Amino acid sequence: MDNWSFTYCNVDDRSVSGDINALFPGFGGDEVLLVMSPHDDDAVIGAGYAMLAARQAGAEVYVMISCRGDAGYSTVEEKDTIEEVRVRETCECYARLGLDRDHIVRLNFPDFSAISRWGWEKADGAPGEMPTVLQFLRDRKVTRVMVPNHYHEHIDHLATYMMGSYNAPQAGDAMLVDHGTPHAVRSTLEYSVWADLDPENALVSGRDVNLRANRVLVAGGEVEAAIDRAIEAYVSQGQIIENLVASRKARRTAKGGFVEVYIAFDPRPKISFQPYVSLIDSLL
Repeated sequence: MDNWSFTYCNVDDRSVSGDINALFPGFGGDEVLLVMSPHDDDAVIGAGYAMLAARQAGAEVYVMISCRGDAGYSTVEEKDTIEEVRVRETCECYARLGLDRDHIVRLNFPDFSAISRWGWEKADGAPGEMPTVLQFLRDRKVTRVMVPNHYHEHIDHLATYMMGSYNAPQAGDAMLVDHGTPHAVRSTLEYSVWADLDPENALVSGRDVNLRANRVLVAGGEVEAAIDRAIEAYVSQGQIIENLVASRKARRTAKGGFVEVYIAFDPRPKISFQPYVSLIDSLL
């Protein structure tokens, strides 16, 4: 594996470090990262740096793809073969990042339809995505989960965000134990593919709303080149992602680094009653 240099920035306290714990707190020797990807190319585009950084630090990395890519044809002639083509392209893309075929997991939902698969059971009584995702998190002992941005995004991105952010905390709960031994996910990150991130975290944290991410990973040009090579495997998607690929130049810093941004968040935050208690004590 290449020995790449990564720099991690905590936007809230403006700290800069070469330690992956700044991105994945409490990083240990048994790390398993699952990147939830709405479509096959989203994970490499939005979380490629994080995947490479995690692998270099010793983590096992999986990509779970929600949709099968059946809408990703740019000519009518491609319609009947696009899914098969994208399976091949996906294997090639992630192989270029060092992931074996068995580390790519497909849920195979139709494009624009993942939202109807969310939860334990669909309206017609058929299983939803939760039994599969929950079992995977537990069986593979996943420690970190990355989910796509949900804010003003593609409906499949919203659905995949919901699947990951809901199932991650459920994986450690002592319930549904016939679907794997409970195993806690240690942290979750949200990444962006196309759209800007939700301003909620910035507003709550008191940051400038132009700094919606609270974590930034800075990588060298060689890392960006590796991601570019991986993305180039998606020949069939060339016209669809052309503008997005071109926009990657905006990631470049003055010193030649490239940035990838995330929101570190708690998918199940507990309420603090202390502010209310303090208010009532002052009023009464």
